[in-house]
Amino acid sequence: MKTVTSRDGTRIAYEEIGQGPALILVDGALCRRGFGPSPALAPLLATHFRVVYYDRRGRGDSGDTPPYAAEREVEDLRALVAAVGGSAFVYGTSSGGALAMRAVASGIPVPKLVLHEIPYVLDSEPQPPERYRERIGEMLAGGRRGPAVALFMRVVGVPAFGVFMMRLMPNVWPKLKASAHTLPYDFAVLGDTPGEALPPEVTRALGGVRAPTLVVLGGKSPAWMRRAVETVAKAIPGAQLRVLPGQQHNVAAKAIAPALIEFLS
Repeated sequence: MKTVTSRDGTRIAYEEIGQGPALILVDGALCRRGFGPSPALAPLLATHFRVVYYDRRGRGDSGDTPPYAAEREVEDLRALVAAVGGSAFVYGTSSGGALAMRAVASGIPVPKLVLHEIPYVLDSEPQPPERYRERIGEMLAGGRRGPAVALFMRVVGVPAFGVFMMRLMPNVWPKLKASAHTLPYDFAVLGDTPGEALPPEVTRALGGVRAPTLVVLGGKSPAWMRRAVETVAKAIPGAQLRVLPGQQHNVAAKAIAPALIEFLS
């Protein structure tokens, strides 16, 4: 494990594997460098890149200096890019894609960017339960991490039986609960996006991305996700859209790795 200090003094923990140009992986909600997609994906990329995957603030071995703001997470990425040589490719998945996009739009030196299924909720799908973000915040304030994770999982499409089974998995549920307090961080990074269209703040950020960008969609992802991904691809100047057949939001490492290698090489 290595660490870098962000602008506000927060320590950010990260790992490196492989050789070549630097590639930073940015996780989505509840994930960290030891739990989520990065541990499986990094070795598949290490023959082509110096792969860096990290604990976003508040997770794993990284610090969590209050008060939180999405801009602090952008500064964390800026510190990581500086630590690995001043320039790096970036791959962001799910809400981590929203963070990666914001970072690149802010001017961080990123030669190429890959975004996988940023989950902006538009009006092509029934909206999330009323006040669900506020309800999760209230649960967390009351120390009810388990119910907060359960509600989040239901909102993102995990059926009740799936949530029940997760609760029985000793290598899964405690790790989800450990990062539950960072769910509001992902909400902040995504912005207030449920509605008929993306809000101006998000649209401006997307339009400010100047790096060549690949936007990736799973071929079996639902219609609302397809609309979100297509909207992102249209809003980023010159972005390419690629569909991975047979994939959904939890994209297989063996499916996304070749797309990353092809686009970034």
